Order: sequence, then structure tokens, then C-alpha cells
Amino acid sequence: MQILVLYFSRSGNTKKLAEAIAQGVAEIEGVSALLKKTDEVTKDDFVNSDGIIAGSPVYFGLMAAQLKKVFDDFVGVRPKMEGKVGAAFATSADPSGGKETTMMSIIQTLLIFGMVIVGDPMSATGHYGVACVGAPDSGYEENGVKLGRRVAEIAIKLK
Repeated sequence: MQILVLYFSRSGNTKKLAEAIAQGVAEIEGVSALLKKTDEVTKDDFVNSDGIIAGSPVYFGLMAAQLKKVFDDFVGVRPKMEGKVGAAFATSADPSGGKETTMMSIIQTLLIFGMVIVGDPMSATGHYGVACVGAPDSGYEENGVKLGRRVAEIAIKLK
């Protein structure tokens, strides 16, 4: 079983959080994490994954255009994504910088792909997904690990 951790990162902060999430996915027996930047991912990566955890820095309260482009380019595979697990994460430069609205823009897209959406577990923050300001510190990295584990566990249950 494979979970795709898909992200766009300009400064490296979103990449660092994506790496923590992928670590959490890989901690679950029988599940592997496929960590891909938006300019590396293929339709096969997308379709062959049992879940997608997508992340972006905040750009005007929405996901980055580079991540949106992946979803736009892969719209033809929507029927193959139905019932798979989806989750979101975001980073911003400001405490009130639009992380929740960015995650909601990702979640809306995953819903349109027919995916089953999960947020981060209660032991993290119990909200829309994992988010942080600037580079994730050890606490936010741990929350990322928890989100990765949760998505992997739920993907196993749904399979």
C-alpha cells in the first residue's frame, strides 16, 4: 500500500513538513510513503496511491498554483480516486496567514476527486490538517508524523 505525500515548497518549510508526514506514513507496517514535489509527480503516482496527503505554502489564502496545476492536470483520473484517503497540510509566514483556508482549498479539491477526508488526530491538534508558521519545529514535525500515521492507518481500514 502506498500513500502519496505531494507538496510544493519554495522556501523549504513545506518540504520539511512533508518529510515528517512521510516518516509517519512509513512507520505503519505494510505502507510506504511516496514523497513527491509537484513538478515530479505523475498520473501513475497519483492513481497507484491509496491516499494523498497534499501540502502547500499559503498563497493569498489558497494552495499554490503549482499544486492546483497537478489537480487540474489529473482531473481525468477522478473516478479512480473515489474512496481513497485524502488529507492536507500547509505552512505560512504569518500566524494569521491563511493556513486553514489553504488547507480547505486542498480539501475541497480532494473531495471533488471523491476522496475520504481526514484531519490530523486529536493528539496533534484535531483540526483540518497540520499547519505551521515558518519552518516546522520538533512539535510541528511530530504533528506531521501523527498525520502521516493516521492517514496510513485509515487507508488500511478502508482497503
